[in-house]
Amino acid sequence: MAPVYGCSNTVIGYLNLLTLLASIPIIGGGLWLARSSATCESLLQTPLLVLGFGVLLVSLAGFVGACFNVVWALGLYLLVMLLLIAALLGITVFGFAVTGGGGGVQVPGRMYREYHLQDYSGWLRRRITEDRYWQAARACVVGSKACAKIALWTPMDYLQRDLTPIQSGCCKPPTSCTYSGGAAMGGQDADCYRWNNAASVLCYSCDSCKAGVLELVRRDWHKLSVLNVVVLVVLILVYSTAYCAFRNARRAEWGYPYGENHMSKIRPRWDYYWYSTIIIHLFPYLPSNIYSIPLYGTQLG
Repeated sequence: MAPVYGCSNTVIGYLNLLTLLASIPIIGGGLWLARSSATCESLLQTPLLVLGFGVLLVSLAGFVGACFNVVWALGLYLLVMLLLIAALLGITVFGFAVTGGGGGVQVPGRMYREYHLQDYSGWLRRRITEDRYWQAARACVVGSKACAKIALWTPMDYLQRDLTPIQSGCCKPPTSCTYSGGAAMGGQDADCYRWNNAASVLCYSCDSCKAGVLELVRRDWHKLSVLNVVVLVVLILVYSTAYCAFRNARRAEWGYPYGENHMSKIRPRWDYYWYSTIIIHLFPYLPSNIYSIPLYGTQLG
């Protein structure tokens, strides 16, 4: 019968080899997002890179520790994996909390939705309205040329075709706006007055544009949070296997293997001394055959 520690270490070795290889596209995706001007979700770039490098280092430590029975590497792996699970759990709960709400409102008679800043969580609203974040997001929206794609649309196109959140919020005024002689009439949404037909202005300063950016972030954060739940389950399973491999590696290093080869009396374990000096002296009148009960799978008598 093969030793249990060999089986556990082989399993954790293969699992960490797979996660080690999987970290490469994660890091590559994060670097691509950081360099690309077509994406406006800068909030997701740093967590993606941190997650990728974290998986890489943790998997490397677990792979080395499991394959070569390096006890300190497995111990480091368990500690970092526990921290990673706790951090991922916190990010997942936070992600579900901040992505509540939003989703837009269907415009009657149109295929597209319109988005309102007040529908999103307070944390996202504060984040997007900070000048340094919004200036970067605004430059990204302009650079994406999303509005140029609908510049030649006719009124019939707006009735029959759908719009992305960016196009709905940044490339046109709210549908409820009415204009007379090119000027917005009184008593309307503030975004109606911010709108300008110039290609460099449009509705880039509107709250609806900020809401359109938040809608993209909300959708991707929600998908990421759902994925995090799956990753958490996998990490917990890998952590359980790694903990078993860690215990086996420690037993192998201390000379206490599993299986049919029990420990020799020449080199008794610490719990044998504890058992003989405390239990036997405190309870001298117990039946003699009770002293031969194995401790943790070790035959004492």
